[in-house]
Amino acid sequence: MSTDGGTKAIVAALSANLGIGVTKFAAWALTGASSMLAEAIHSMADSGNQVLLLVGGRQARKEATPEHPFGYGRSRYYYAFLVAVVLFTLGGLFALYEAWHKFQHPEPIVSWHWVPVVVLVTAIGLEILSFRTAIRESNKVRGNAGWLAFIRKSRSPELPVILLEDFGALVGLVFALFGVSMTLATGSGLWDAAGTAMIGVLLVVIAFVLARETKSMLLGESATPEHVAAIRSAFLDAGLGDVIHLRTMHLGPDDVLVAAKVGVDSGATMEDIAAQVDDAERRIRTAVPAASIIFIEPDLRRAARVRAGEIDPQHPAAEPIGTAPTNEEPHP
Repeated sequence: MSTDGGTKAIVAALSANLGIGVTKFAAWALTGASSMLAEAIHSMADSGNQVLLLVGGRQARKEATPEHPFGYGRSRYYYAFLVAVVLFTLGGLFALYEAWHKFQHPEPIVSWHWVPVVVLVTAIGLEILSFRTAIRESNKVRGNAGWLAFIRKSRSPELPVILLEDFGALVGLVFALFGVSMTLATGSGLWDAAGTAMIGVLLVVIAFVLARETKSMLLGESATPEHVAAIRSAFLDAGLGDVIHLRTMHLGPDDVLVAAKVGVDSGATMEDIAAQVDDAERRIRTAVPAASIIFIEPDLRRAARVRAGEIDPQHPAAEPIGTAPTNEEPHP
């Protein structure tokens, strides 16, 4: 996936959060509402997170080195994981602490009553615009996948992160508006504390979801099922349909490692095998442009290996003796 859409969504969210954060701090200074302070810190945390995503994208473009021969594509995953950490600590835990403090010492809003309401309503409008940009950019790449499936299965972290952040920002603003409005209506600061606590719980939950998904990316996710099927089809078209085992892994959102062992005829010459392997590589890169690194190991077809005693004739689809088990079903 191109990073253009993710960058556009990040910049839109960053612009909105910086402006919103300043006005929230001003509203908190005038009114002392804890939900306004929690939301101001939330906006600042989101702004810092968007800067982290931009830094991650820049780091990922660095050229490969002898120390990092596969490049720096996973930098985008690392910085996305940092986003989850920042959202949990600076956003969620701070809001929960502020809520606990306000529950101990609830205070009504005694001045500038209209300020927090105006700020929150304006912020909701700006966040809707930012969220709409993230949705529009995500629609360009998510295909027929549902939103939850897109967030879980996307190999590119930026758009899912911005989607969750913008969604959390909108819901958090609604919680803050609820707390402030009820405090103004009842004169009890407990409602303000309740709104702050709701914001804190929301941010902790979103941070947990982000951490879980980015952890999976950092550990190394396989190519999507659609891409794996396309790679198998490319092998078949190149005359190497006997795929003994196939491994794929995302080195970054736009870089896929492909490693395969394929069966070849026992009478094939080295020139024939080399031509087939080269043809397979070209077809794989055409079918899956992200397949930047491809390793293909030719081996005798199963019938020849059975005769040689390398595999059990009762289980012809098994891996060769001494080979580590595969993480996908053997291809018949």
